[in-house]
Amino acid sequence: MTRRSVASLSDGDTIDEVYLARDRQLRTNRNGNLYVQVELADRTGAVSARMWNAGQAVYGSFADGDLLRVQGKVQAYQGALQVIATALEKVPPGAHDPSDFVARSPTDPEASLKRIHGHIATIGDFPLRALGEAFLSDQELVHRFLAAPAGVSAHHAYTGGLAEHVATMMDIAGLVAPLYPGLDRDLLVMGVLIHDIGKVDELAVGQGFSYTDAGQLIGHLAMGHEMLRDKIAGVEKALGEPFPADTRLRLLHMLLSHHGTLEHGSPKVPMTPEAIALHEIDSMDSRMNMVLRHIDENRAQGVWSPWHSPLQRRLYRGPG
Repeated sequence: MTRRSVASLSDGDTIDEVYLARDRQLRTNRNGNLYVQVELADRTGAVSARMWNAGQAVYGSFADGDLLRVQGKVQAYQGALQVIATALEKVPPGAHDPSDFVARSPTDPEASLKRIHGHIATIGDFPLRALGEAFLSDQELVHRFLAAPAGVSAHHAYTGGLAEHVATMMDIAGLVAPLYPGLDRDLLVMGVLIHDIGKVDELAVGQGFSYTDAGQLIGHLAMGHEMLRDKIAGVEKALGEPFPADTRLRLLHMLLSHHGTLEHGSPKVPMTPEAIALHEIDSMDSRMNMVLRHIDENRAQGVWSPWHSPLQRRLYRGPG
C-alpha cells in the first residue's frame, strides 16, 4: 500500500502512518497541562504535530531520529497544516525503507561534483588550484561531502544538499566576478569550496539529519578552519614550497567570516572584497533554496504559503 507522504496530507485527513521524528519537545499549554510537540518528516517534507495531555511517558518513549507510527487528524491552523495526534508509537527502523524518510537533492550529487571540478580547473593561481585539487582528490572526504546536507532543516536540508549548494554558489561566483574588476575570482571560487566543508563532520547522516557531538560543541567554522590548515600543509609538502602567506590569510578569513555577522556565529565580519562577496552569494543561495522549497512543498495550500519561521514571512505563490 502506498504510504501517506507529508506532501500528500490535506486538511481533514485522518492518518495512521509512519514518519521520522524531529525536534521533539515537552511543552506546557496555557492551563499548565503538558503536551508533546514533534516535527514529522519524510522525504517529501515535514509537518508539525501535537499530542495534547501527553506527559513525560510519551515524551520519553521516543527520540529525535526515531520512526513513529502516528495516528491522528490533519487540520489547518494559522495558514499551515498540523497534525493533532491521538497516538505516537516508536517503531523499529528495519521495518521500513530508510529512503522514504531522507530527502534527497533534486540534482544528482555527482553532477554537482562535476560542476565543482570544472570551476576548480579554471583557477589560474597555481597554489590555489593545487589546494582545490587536494580537497577534491581526497576520496573519503568527497564521499562524505556528496552525502551531506547543507543544513539539518533550513536550506538544502537533504542528501547531496551541500554539493548542490557549493556548485550553485560557484556558478553564481563565475557570473558575478567579471562584473567587479577588483574582485579576485580565483580566491572567491576557492572560498566557496571551503566555506562549509566542516559540515561533513558537523552533521550526521542517518535516518534523518542531526548534529554530531563535535558539531554541537565545536561547529563547522572551527572544523573547516582545521581542515583548511591541514590541506594547506599537505599542498606545501607536495609542492616543496610555502603556500603564499597572504592567500592563506585571506582564505582563512573568508571561511571564518562567511556567516556575515557576529550574531550569526562568525568570529569576524567579512573585511575583504572576496569575503563580502562570499557571504552575499551564500546568503542568496541559501534563501532562494528555502523560498522555492517552501513554495513547492505547500503548493496545494492556496495562493499564500504557510508562515516560514526562518524567513519570518508568508510567501506569495500566486493563483496558478
